[in-house]
Amino acid sequence: MIVGVPKEIKSAESRVALTPAGAQALSSAGHSVLIETGAGLGSGFPDSDYEAAGGTIMDVETVWQQAEMILKVKEPQPVEVARSRPGQTLFTYFHFAADRALTEGMLATGAHCFAYETLEQNGSLPLLTPMSEVAGRMAVQEGAKYLEKPFGGRGVLLSGIPGVEPGHVMILGGGVVGTNAAWMAAGLGARVYMFDVNLDRLRYLEEIMPANVTTVYSTRQAILDWLPKADLLIGAVLVPGARAPMLVEKDDLNRMPDGSVIVDVAVDQGGCVETCRPTTHDDPTFEVNGVLHYCVANMPGAVSRTSTFGLTNATLPWVLRLAAMGAKRATLEDSSLATAANILAGECVHSAVADAFEMGWKEPRSVASAL
Repeated sequence: MIVGVPKEIKSAESRVALTPAGAQALSSAGHSVLIETGAGLGSGFPDSDYEAAGGTIMDVETVWQQAEMILKVKEPQPVEVARSRPGQTLFTYFHFAADRALTEGMLATGAHCFAYETLEQNGSLPLLTPMSEVAGRMAVQEGAKYLEKPFGGRGVLLSGIPGVEPGHVMILGGGVVGTNAAWMAAGLGARVYMFDVNLDRLRYLEEIMPANVTTVYSTRQAILDWLPKADLLIGAVLVPGARAPMLVEKDDLNRMPDGSVIVDVAVDQGGCVETCRPTTHDDPTFEVNGVLHYCVANMPGAVSRTSTFGLTNATLPWVLRLAAMGAKRATLEDSSLATAANILAGECVHSAVADAFEMGWKEPRSVASAL
């Protein structure tokens, strides 16, 4: 198969979908690898590294025109949607449920869309995990920064000092993002409160977390009761493929201290805070009701080298399988890749995406069998 890797064009996105080692693995498996000029520079990989690994450097239009499968990191931007064509396979983070225009645009192309974030294996989301690990850790790093007075925060040091109380961090969601955020915040010495509705998960977190982490069963009332204590609120909830549930409403912000900070990692899936809207690394924050919001939709892009290695480590085995099998066989014969299929040949094949926009959908294998 001809596999294409274009340069990411989303604002301040420096990751690339494939390392040179990944290109070498694809080449060794008999695939042709086309890399857009400069695609890897943001992650520290010059074109010469890809050429040494068996890749061919080309301009962006040629990559899109010749590639049978396109590998990306972020969702296609409008110009990339226009470049997509019927029968072409795209493998990337789509987060369709948060973006009707993208969903309708990709449906109209007739391309096959496989989403990293919905691929399931043994009940886990292996292609979402590495970027969730990065985002969870970054949420505390960024939150701590924006709590500083020069950035608009209330002037709280999360660790505190002897004789001065540490900051309070409230984390909504005990999954990969929330767990990594809790480890980071706890390591700084903050008082951490983790909210989740899964009692088994809360029991597990209670066992593995340090003493300065408290688990809380998440209810509407519990969230309202704890908001006045929160210096930093981290949104870390996830429903695979679906829009994130709305847990904090605009009026609820009045309960939070002035200058407190919200980092909504769930922004990719619409956000779990009503006042959340996607921001960029160039313009990351805005203020509502005295609360500073950090809602960057591609947080791991700021640490592009770490993120690119982590992403390729996770995606490469699945990229190799999808390239070897093609969209039809992969959907029919590989149960995990079938869960990654969101759109096939102009048909929505993921129920959570369809539910987000109240549109019809078809079972992926039934659509694939007709390809």
